[in-house]
Amino acid sequence: MYKITFQIEGGSPVVIEANAGDNLLELARRANVAIDAPCSGNGSCGKCRVKLLSGAVESSPSRHISPEEYAEGWRLACGCKVTGEAEILVPDIASAYQSRMKTADLSSPEEVALFTAIQRDVQEAGISFGTGFRAVELQMSEPTLEDTMPDDERLTWALQEATGAERVEVPTQVMVKLAETLRDHGFHVCAKGLQTGDTFRILDLTGPEDTGIYAAAIDIGTTTVSAVLAELDTGKIVAKGSSGNGQIRYGADVINRIIEQSKPGGRKKLQDAIVKETLVPLLANLCKAAGISARSILQLCVAANTTMNHLFVGVNAQSVRMEPYVPSFFSWQGLLAGDVKLPANPLAPVLIAPNIGSYVGGDITAGVFASLIWNKPEYSLFIDLGTNGEIAFGNEDFLMSCACSAGPAFEGGDISCGMRATDGAIEACVIDRETMEPTFRIVGEAGQKPVGLCGSGIIDTISELYRCGIINAKGLFVREGERVKRDHHGMGRYVLANPSESATEREISLNEVDIDNFIRAKGAIFSAIETLLNSVDMTVEMIDAVYVAGGIGSGINMKNAVNIGMFPDVPLEKFRYIGNSSLTGAYAMALSDQANAKVDQVAKNMTYMELSTHPGYMDSFVAACFLPHTNRQLFPHSVQEI
Repeated sequence: MYKITFQIEGGSPVVIEANAGDNLLELARRANVAIDAPCSGNGSCGKCRVKLLSGAVESSPSRHISPEEYAEGWRLACGCKVTGEAEILVPDIASAYQSRMKTADLSSPEEVALFTAIQRDVQEAGISFGTGFRAVELQMSEPTLEDTMPDDERLTWALQEATGAERVEVPTQVMVKLAETLRDHGFHVCAKGLQTGDTFRILDLTGPEDTGIYAAAIDIGTTTVSAVLAELDTGKIVAKGSSGNGQIRYGADVINRIIEQSKPGGRKKLQDAIVKETLVPLLANLCKAAGISARSILQLCVAANTTMNHLFVGVNAQSVRMEPYVPSFFSWQGLLAGDVKLPANPLAPVLIAPNIGSYVGGDITAGVFASLIWNKPEYSLFIDLGTNGEIAFGNEDFLMSCACSAGPAFEGGDISCGMRATDGAIEACVIDRETMEPTFRIVGEAGQKPVGLCGSGIIDTISELYRCGIINAKGLFVREGERVKRDHHGMGRYVLANPSESATEREISLNEVDIDNFIRAKGAIFSAIETLLNSVDMTVEMIDAVYVAGGIGSGINMKNAVNIGMFPDVPLEKFRYIGNSSLTGAYAMALSDQANAKVDQVAKNMTYMELSTHPGYMDSFVAACFLPHTNRQLFPHSVQEI
C-alpha cells in the first residue's frame, strides 16, 4: 500500500492509501477529491490536469500535455497509475466547477423585477399562487391539577379552533418534543403545517417568535445546480445559490453517469454526489444567507432531467439508456425531505417535476410551463441549452418535444480551452476583419485575465472566424495571420490569448478539432429543431416566437447563433431569453398548488419524440454539420466575408 496525497490548491490535503496500478482519477473519486473529467476518464477532453509534486506515477503520453508541461510535472489524472507514494497538486481550475459555490441575497431591483414578472405572467395565465401550508400562533392555557388534559389533545383543540380543521395529525417527530416545546414557551407556540381540506398535519412546533415558513426550488442540471429559497406565504425570494453538480467527476453527460451508477456501489456514489456533496451544502448556505432554520423549509420542488431524477432518488437509471428507453418513473408522489436526507423539515414534501421521456425530463416540463407557450395561440419554439439540448414546439392546442445529444460542448467540454461560465471565462468575442485581433468580454471582475472559453464565447468566436473568412464552412482555417498558428501536422488554431495574456499562463485558442466538435453540437440542435418541425408538417417560417432558456442562453448573441446555423434563421426580434426556466417553473410549483397541477397536465399533454429512432434525423444532422448548413437557402442572413 502506498500513500497518495492530493494537495488541493487553496485547500487542505487529502491522503488516501492506494495499491500499485490504481488509476489516479479513480483514486481521486474514492477520496472524494473533485477533479473535472467531462469524458469520464477516456483521455479525450484533457480537463483532469494535475501536477506531480513529488514521487512518481506511471503516465501515458497525451496530446493535451506538451513536452514542456510534462517536464514541469503536469499529467492527466485519468492516464496515471500509482507506482509508489506521491504528492499530487489539484489546481483550482480542476475543482472549481464544484468548489465555487455561489449564494446571494435576492434584493437587487433586477431580481425583484424578475420575481414580479414571473408571478404576473403565471397569474395572467389563470394560475394563482398559494398552498395549504400555514404557520398558526397558538396561546393555550397551562395544565393544572384541575385541568389534566393531555398535551396532544390540548394542542389539537387549539388548532381546530384556530383553523377550522376537523382533524389534526401529530407525527412522531412532533410528538417526541411536544411536552418540552410547550413548557419551554409557556404553552404559547407556533404550529407549522399543511392544511388539506378538513385535516391539519403538523410538521413542526416552535416558539411564537419563529413563524417563518419557506419553500426551496431546485434545478438539478447535469453540470450546474441552482436553487432559490422563498417565503411560502408571500412568495418573496430570500436567497438564491448555485453550485457545480458533484456528479460531474463521473462524466459530463448522462450516459457516462448511468454507466458509472451501474457498477458495484455506483448508485450510492452518484446519489451521494448530488445529495451529500451538492444539495446539502447548497441548501445549508441558502438557509445561512437568509438567516433561517432548515426545519422551516416545509416544501421543496426539484426540476431535473430524467437521469438526474433517477440518480437523485437513488433509482437504477440503466433502463433510460437501453432500448426501448423506458425510465423507472415519469412522476413520483410521496417523497419526503427525510427520505433523501435533505437539510429541511424531514416531513417536508419533495415535489418532482414530471418527466415525459427518457431524455426529456422535469426540467423541460417545468421550463415549458414557465415559458407559457401552452397558453398562447402562436406557434412557439422552446430551446433549453445545457449539457443536453431539449426542444419543445407547439401552442395552446398541441406540444411536441425531443432531446438531442449535443454533448458537453456548450458547457466547455470537448473544447481544448473550454470551461463553464465562471470567473475568467471569455463570454463574448469580436474579431477585427482586417487585423484578425480579438476583443472579448470576461466573466468576473474587470481587469482579470482570461482562463478559457465558455459556451457563449465559443459561439461568438466561431461565428466571428466564419464571418471574417478565417475558417470555411467545414471549420478549417483558410486565412493566415499572426493569430493563426499551425502545429507540426498542419492543424490550424486561432489564438485568443498568448500564455502571457492568460491567467493560467497557457495559450487560449480554438483549433480545428474544437471547431469540429462544436459544429457537431450545433448541428444536433438545428437538426432536432428541423426534425421536430417536419414531424408536424411545419417549416421555420411558421415559427412566431423562439424562447431560449438555460445558463448558456444568458450570454448568447442570437445573431451569431443564427450565423453559424445553430438556431433557425428567423427575425431576431422573435428571440427571447427567459433565463433558467427550469428553476422558474420549480419555484412556481413549490409556491402554487395550481401551478403544480398545471405542470403535471402540461407533461401529460406533451408528445415526446425519440430522435434516435426517427428515420430522418441522422440525414438532417449530417446536413447541419457545416457552417451554417449544406443548404444555404435555410440561412439567407448568414454572413461570411471573403
